[in-house]
Amino acid sequence: MVTKEDKQLRDYELVVIISPEVADDALDGIIDDISRFVSGKGGAVANVERWGKKKLAYPIKHFLEGNYVLAQLKLKPTLGKELEANLRISENVLRHLLVKV
Repeated sequence: MVTKEDKQLRDYELVVIISPEVADDALDGIIDDISRFVSGKGGAVANVERWGKKKLAYPIKHFLEGNYVLAQLKLKPTLGKELEANLRISENVLRHLLVKV
């Protein structure tokens, strides 16, 4: 059963911290994979900002810095959990935060 809520797109912001060992071209690939996932499921990527390498407040998986990326997305509310599950299993993603705007 498809509800009215499934058809509406909501605004989200996604902050992803990617491993500093990832090369720039591979970083672009990870960002493209996220964009393809969102657009493939009927959403849209409004904007992507690469903040570059920043020092972490505390070590994550033995890394002291990470590549920060901010993306503004339009997603169906039901797809947030699926996106987060995909980010969680990715070895290159140290942390992520998906927030409804």
